[in-house]
Amino acid sequence: MRRCKIQYYPSFIWLILSLIWLVTIVTSTNGEYLIGVGSYDMTGPAAGVNMMGYADIEQTTAGVHFRLRARTFIVAESSQGSRFAFVNLDSGMASQLVTIKVLEKLQSRYGSLYTEENVAISGIHTHAGPGGYLQYVVYSVTSFGFVQQSFDSIVNAIEQSLVQAHENLKPGSVFINKGDVANAGINRSPSAYLLNPEEERAQYQNNVDTLMTILKFVDSASGKSLGGFSWFATHGTSMSKNNRLISGDNKGAAARFFEDWFASTSTSPPANPSTSPDIGELIKKAQTIKATGGKLCGKTTSQGFKVRKNDGSLFVGAFCQSNVGDVTPNVLGAFCSDTGKPCDFNHSSCNGDNQICLGRGPGYPDEILSTKIIGERQFQKAVDLFMSATEQLTGKINYRHVYLNFTNIEVELDENNVVQTCPAALGPGFAAGTTDGPGFPGFQQGDKQISERWIKLRDALKKPSQFQVDCQQPKPVLLDTGEMFDPYAWAPAILPIQILRLGKLIILSVPGEFTTMAGRRLREAVKETLISSGSDEFDNETHVVIAGLSNTYSQYVATFEEYMQQRYESSSTLYGPHTLSAYLQEFKKLAKAMATGQTVPKGPPPPDLSSVQLRPELGPFGDSPPPGLNFGDMKDDINLPKTGFFKKGERPSATFWSASPSYDLLTEGTFAVVEMLQGERWTPVYDDDDFSLYFKYQLDESGLYSLAKIEWEIPDGATSGAYRLRHFGSARKTKDSQIIYFTGASSAFAVS
Repeated sequence: MRRCKIQYYPSFIWLILSLIWLVTIVTSTNGEYLIGVGSYDMTGPAAGVNMMGYADIEQTTAGVHFRLRARTFIVAESSQGSRFAFVNLDSGMASQLVTIKVLEKLQSRYGSLYTEENVAISGIHTHAGPGGYLQYVVYSVTSFGFVQQSFDSIVNAIEQSLVQAHENLKPGSVFINKGDVANAGINRSPSAYLLNPEEERAQYQNNVDTLMTILKFVDSASGKSLGGFSWFATHGTSMSKNNRLISGDNKGAAARFFEDWFASTSTSPPANPSTSPDIGELIKKAQTIKATGGKLCGKTTSQGFKVRKNDGSLFVGAFCQSNVGDVTPNVLGAFCSDTGKPCDFNHSSCNGDNQICLGRGPGYPDEILSTKIIGERQFQKAVDLFMSATEQLTGKINYRHVYLNFTNIEVELDENNVVQTCPAALGPGFAAGTTDGPGFPGFQQGDKQISERWIKLRDALKKPSQFQVDCQQPKPVLLDTGEMFDPYAWAPAILPIQILRLGKLIILSVPGEFTTMAGRRLREAVKETLISSGSDEFDNETHVVIAGLSNTYSQYVATFEEYMQQRYESSSTLYGPHTLSAYLQEFKKLAKAMATGQTVPKGPPPPDLSSVQLRPELGPFGDSPPPGLNFGDMKDDINLPKTGFFKKGERPSATFWSASPSYDLLTEGTFAVVEMLQGERWTPVYDDDDFSLYFKYQLDESGLYSLAKIEWEIPDGATSGAYRLRHFGSARKTKDSQIIYFTGASSAFAVS
């Protein structure tokens, strides 16, 4: 009836529409925005692909510790107003080619709504994800070129997570909070840090930044929290170069813990039984199921148990990277593995040997325990800040972005002193590696000489020009990447820099790893510029965070003083001693343009090198089980302890005849499940996105047949009962045959 009346009063309709429009337009001034969050699985090939981070040719994927995800938030002033999207990747870093292809996909969906100007893509810097997705030669050497499957999994996840966030946009509020994270990172190059001016160092309590900044997104209609995104600096190197399981390292773990915590606090726990289960009955039930081959009422889809679809109701927690350059999570320090004594302070070596100077995490010698501890320290602080966040962000949403050719920027240090950046180059300190992962034998951090042997090898690739040698001083040029273009460019020349504004929060998207002091100088320079620009919108309460490894990757940025020592970070500062000064100059220009409402030129676009990439044939080319067996059959069943049951903290495992996990990545699915017997049904309770469940892939002793081993470290929160392990996989009999899907289940076992 009411609907019919409205049809006869057009002016009333226009009044309602006008009021809706007015409310939408003024939402940002009332402290409300349109907000949306999204999350999507980006786990790449889990077999035979070189991992990105340590540049170790022997470190290839062989299973999953827990899955990698792309997590996105979007904030908008209104449905047609200013907005930006921030994407946090469980990857080593962003990639220029990934950014290019993601923006092409977004343009086909949304036109000009999302562009390089208002989309930021930032990596958490895990060293345990598949590589082969960057377009420059120096970053794909160890993966033998470009890996299409790895690239596609990342591009698809970014697109899908952003689509989720866009489609779930709703009126909401954003709160900000800050606090210090205790003992989650130390400086791995303290001797270089000490070269910074004493009066500058005196302004800070620590030689690393301990501050975490978090955003809390809240749905206005329901009051429900939608997500939390935090920025804090610590390297993704809790997992060592010996690890071969795909993992988000400590930041990915923190995100997993954060999202699981929120899910557990948002749902009612099951009622506790009045009496504890009888262990004898549990063992008896497990033995009964074992006699039936573990097949009792098992029903699951052939392509894997599907998990975590975001329809706008899931909480998204992300732990973003910041000025991480010289910050390690191996907080116990670096020690010589032969003597147990601390490494040389200046060179991080042991009697000149860089190979045996190794950092130790808090769970040493267990790197997975170290990953968990550092992840928990970030997660616990995030929860504290999230729960106590009361400062609401209000005001404009804005952004500025520019492409710059970093190989030849003129930098005005003062009125009488103009310097220049250089083409990219790497020095011998880069080759030495770090205490998180040593590089080549025979090098040390701080080396300023190159042996004749290495000079000859360098010159065989590309002898640096005299300009380059002079420009990079005091860095000796070991690898002249900026002057190498065969078979295509070895290093980036065109870099993006970007500022995103959400009220009084300023996010600086940088395409590399700034050291602690370099990041501090950048934050202070931008803040000072904003305040001094004449606008009253910025003051000392303005928050400035650095989003590291964003939009593309160009390695490290050290201060001029740190550059003089030529440890790993400064030897990896590509564009010479004045790289940081160039960043400071150009970011100040962006900040002034934002504060005064000026536009900036786009600058020269980066190249799209997708057509010239070398693509290795990594396989798989076909799989089959041993004669007389089927995919999913057991090789090694559960080995029960003498007690007949497992306890919390123990690790039951089972091994299945399987196939390479690269035929189908089972995106948003799983290769492994722990199922619990509930009534007469097997119910999935843990999968390979959980920290406690491990999926390991390998070949058998003959090297002909694939094996999948599933291990479950029984967590404290596991309920007593009957369980089994289940594996999902896919295969092709030949390279060109159709994919088939299979599953297998272990015998049941009791947990008490």
